[in-house]
Amino acid sequence: MRYMAVGFILLSVTCISAQTMDGRSYRKGVDADIDMYIGNWRQSLPRHTHGSLVERDILTQGDPMAPTSPGAVLEYVNRFVHGSLGPRAATTPTTLDGQQEILFILSGTGRIDWHATSADLYSGIAMLIPANLEFTMVNTGDRDLTMYLVNEPIPEGFRPNEEILVVDENTTPITSSRGHWAHIVKNLFETEHGLGTLERVLTVAQDPLTIGHPHSHDKGVEEAWTAITGTSYAFIGKQLRAQPPGTSYMIPPDGKTPHSNINTTDAQIKLFYFARYRDHEVRK
Repeated sequence: MRYMAVGFILLSVTCISAQTMDGRSYRKGVDADIDMYIGNWRQSLPRHTHGSLVERDILTQGDPMAPTSPGAVLEYVNRFVHGSLGPRAATTPTTLDGQQEILFILSGTGRIDWHATSADLYSGIAMLIPANLEFTMVNTGDRDLTMYLVNEPIPEGFRPNEEILVVDENTTPITSSRGHWAHIVKNLFETEHGLGTLERVLTVAQDPLTIGHPHSHDKGVEEAWTAITGTSYAFIGKQLRAQPPGTSYMIPPDGKTPHSNINTTDAQIKLFYFARYRDHEVRK
């Protein structure tokens, strides 16, 4: 029965792609080279930021219409990385200037301190760290504290938050249970919460043997999908790629390359999502 269901999903993709695109097979040099829009931190060299935080690139800045290296596709976000803080290590006091950071904790335990305030860090904690605020992170455990980190520039005239905003994804209510057919959405941060360039950060879960509604995006949209738990298939354009944890893709913003994720497994998967959709008013 499971294999019949998987076959039905793949047949559905074929039918949808014929309706969404031109119906022809992949053409090198004509259709988007989707491997240029995919990044995995395990294929990147480490570097240190915040004193002792080890960062490895997932997606980097580049031309989203014609990337010159895999994952170099970000036009509006400064960088998207995997971060790791070693056991019992601490970052140096850090103040972000002209930029903000969104962190999503993947594993380990720790603490973040700012002003006279602190918050515990563990899997599922998300933080919006504003510009002009000094903070320190500490790993309180005996294994690495790991996270996804998005660094966004803040527009001229933007008024950042005065405090770090901390959200526990584990207890955040579901915003939508059937977005794009199969997306189980939990909103973490939106523009009104203090994002500067980005407009939305959330998680998306997908139940076993489901597919999200394939759709495309036009120029100006910067939307990235990154696996947190479980391995699904990223359906981008006319091709499929396995997407295990640590792997991210951005949709080619050409208005003709649809994307979706297909969960062919027997367990729920979860993805981390951030997006900028259009020019918008900034908070002053």
